Amino acid sequence: MRGHFTHNNEKYILSITDIDIESQAKKIDCGTYSHSAYVSHFNALELRNKLTEYNIKYLYLGKELGPRSDNPQHYINGKVQYHLLEQSQHFKSGIQKLVSGIQHFTIAIMCAEKDPINCHRSILICKHLPKEINIFHILGDSSLEAHSDLEKRLVITHFGDTATLFNTYDELLKQAYLLQAQKIAYTKEEEK
Repeated sequence: MRGHFTHNNEKYILSITDIDIESQAKKIDCGTYSHSAYVSHFNALELRNKLTEYNIKYLYLGKELGPRSDNPQHYINGKVQYHLLEQSQHFKSGIQKLVSGIQHFTIAIMCAEKDPINCHRSILICKHLPKEINIFHILGDSSLEAHSDLEKRLVITHFGDTATLFNTYDELLKQAYLLQAQKIAYTKEEEK
């Protein structure tokens, strides 16, 4: 589950507990940093303390699953390339930790994007999780969107709703993921 998280800690925690994330839950932070100037309640210490009150564990995996990389080979023209980033050992390790955690916990991955189609967690991470895992995105209004519905929306966003004789849905989906990754990927600012 990937949850929108620009509202305050209390509202977010209530939304994830209302959606069947019980006491055996684990909250995963996959942001680039364990703090945020944009959303102050993203700060790891504050968040960890608040989640503990609800018996929810917190784990920071930004190094493994974040949308940026310290490796310059993961960039082309200053823009991070998800297809290169996802081949890294850090990323593979993060996915393995998520899959392992899902066997023991209900997982919620936090996000600051209101629409999961613009979130690296949806575009970079979710496609690497086993298909039998039910992934839902908590939207800004606390409603849910199944990841399969997000994928359909992704294909429609990039290719319209008309079927093609030359491409299967899976081929279109793969291309839509690549196109969306290029649209949302982090770009380094030019050094001055």
